[in-house]
Amino acid sequence: MKIGNLHIKEPFIAFAPMEDVSDIVFRKICKRYGASMVYTEFVASDGIIRNVGSSLDKMKFTEEERPIGIQIFGNDEKALSLAAQKAEEFKPDVIDINFGCPVKKIASKGAGSGIMKYPDKMIALTKSVVDAVQIPISVKTRLGYDENNKNIVEIAERLQDVGIQALCIHGRTKAQLYKGKADWTLIGEVKNNPRMHIPIIGNGDIDSSSTAKKCFDKYGVDGIMIGRAAIGNPWIFREVKEFLLNNKIISSPNIQEKVSVCREHLELSIKEKGEKRGINEMRKHYSNYFKSLAGIKEIRMKLMTENKYEAISLLLDEIREKYSD
Repeated sequence: MKIGNLHIKEPFIAFAPMEDVSDIVFRKICKRYGASMVYTEFVASDGIIRNVGSSLDKMKFTEEERPIGIQIFGNDEKALSLAAQKAEEFKPDVIDINFGCPVKKIASKGAGSGIMKYPDKMIALTKSVVDAVQIPISVKTRLGYDENNKNIVEIAERLQDVGIQALCIHGRTKAQLYKGKADWTLIGEVKNNPRMHIPIIGNGDIDSSSTAKKCFDKYGVDGIMIGRAAIGNPWIFREVKEFLLNNKIISSPNIQEKVSVCREHLELSIKEKGEKRGINEMRKHYSNYFKSLAGIKEIRMKLMTENKYEAISLLLDEIREKYSD
């Protein structure tokens, strides 16, 4: 698959950009386990052009993470294009525009998926970014603003016409947030539109090797993007890739590997962000790292409330000893 001059070996299985999840630490882990491409957390254009330290930090990455996209968002043409130029200085492989976030504080300001209510402005914003930089621009968006305005087929054509090099579509509307099931029908319609020639990447509810294969086979997409199912579960990329390439089902990692990777994730998170923030942001991962272990609830609750690395490390030791074969 090609995004501009970037050539990526198939199958394309990307790790989706997610706030407080797709940080530099977890991106590296997902990359190690088979993610074809990773993306930064989304970064506000205003923060970028004002040189806010936290915004600039979000755009930092290492060579081992390539290919990587920096994702930006905003609702002002000048600010977004200037932000893209600053992002380009970090030398990512792609700059991705977030037109998909449905969270109220973003969408209510006409950014993220809130822009889908104003397609002309959406196209103008995109063109301003495409014209401002030299590297490929991609877009991540949704089916439409709400059930009565699923206009992604038309929008996809218009986005392509102003020069984007790839399009990722989440199979829900802005109004749905993350509720209900993702509808891939329109994603397939965009992909099979004879006018479209850029890669179409599908996103939404991919949580296993079988669902990934169905999305490729039934809807013909060029790639898929995995988001929530990767939280605390970086192995999903390895499992999906092996199934797609060799029709082989890989057994889940044993408890030693799970504990080892979880501990590594925790330690690197603390090193990167400090103990308090590093521990707080790890909490969303624990349930999935140790999903389906019988009688894990009590230990998991302790993991969610402990504030010191030493105490959490002891709990991880307890999990390893209790659940080892």
